[in-house]
Amino acid sequence: MGVLLTPIIIKKELSLEDLRGKSFAVDAFNIIYQFLSLIRTRNGTPLKDSKGHTTSHLVGLAYRTTRLISDYSMRLVFIFDGKPPDSKKNEILKRKELKEKAEKEYQEALAKGDLSEAFSKAVTTSRLDRQALEDSKKMLDLLGIPWIQASSEGEAQAAFLCKRGEVWASNSRDYDSLLFGTPRLVRYLTIGGEEWLPSKGKARKLIPELIELDRFLREIGVIREQLIDMSILIGTDFNEGIKGIGSKTALKLLKQFGELENLPREVYDKLPDNYEEIRNFYLDPPVTSDYKIKHEKVDESGLIDFLVNKRDFSPDRVKILIKRLKQSNVQKSLTEYFGEDNHA
Repeated sequence: MGVLLTPIIIKKELSLEDLRGKSFAVDAFNIIYQFLSLIRTRNGTPLKDSKGHTTSHLVGLAYRTTRLISDYSMRLVFIFDGKPPDSKKNEILKRKELKEKAEKEYQEALAKGDLSEAFSKAVTTSRLDRQALEDSKKMLDLLGIPWIQASSEGEAQAAFLCKRGEVWASNSRDYDSLLFGTPRLVRYLTIGGEEWLPSKGKARKLIPELIELDRFLREIGVIREQLIDMSILIGTDFNEGIKGIGSKTALKLLKQFGELENLPREVYDKLPDNYEEIRNFYLDPPVTSDYKIKHEKVDESGLIDFLVNKRDFSPDRVKILIKRLKQSNVQKSLTEYFGEDNHA
């Protein structure tokens, strides 16, 4: 879910045209989960093939990704989460409980014939299981689009690539990328997309946003270490926040006291026991340098066999995917795109 920095975030709204030719390290779990949540039938059921395999994520991943590549010359590298840190166990358990609650409410809404309520509940029941991940990686391989298996958090690995200049920005909906130190974060890299708001029962249009870390920190008057301390107060994927402290209050406290250790006793005593571990994880997360970023030619026969023969995609629509990629020359490696001195 990420840390809730929205009230203080400094962002710049962009068009996809503004991002033409840029390269991105994509938080795969974050994006695929969105497709699983939103690409559903009217009663909230995800798309499935004749054998019962869920295909919502493949539909979204295939068509959005190839459009970004072919229409806007973007270069995408997908980053998949590795093993979560032990400190994330409570958050994972909490998410599981929320999904189970939403599933029960979804079934109750279906039984009443309330399709609007059913869809609203269904979007929060999605689970990113092993089959969905394996299918996503297989399809990316067949499309010739590179992906990296992170050691731990995908956002940390994406930030690592961005700091090394191997991509222009991280792409995720969560602000955690900033805590991991990505120089640039682009949210809502989507084509005519919408975000469903279950609490309001409606969708809102999504516009690409750019957050530049240095500018953001400069504008709010803190350094990255203080941003991490603020986030611990607000609540992260690794700890619950302190009740009554949102982003504005956390910012005020850190600007006044400098770091968590200097906070008034009544606040400090409410910090998680492992706050130093959480802080250090954001500052120095496990990442891997054992990867190669290279776009390959689309495997036409393999893609048709997988999507058409095994996952019941329309042959004509798969041919469109192939045509897009062939026209965009995605077989060029990132080095060929960038050259040695230009990593934009």
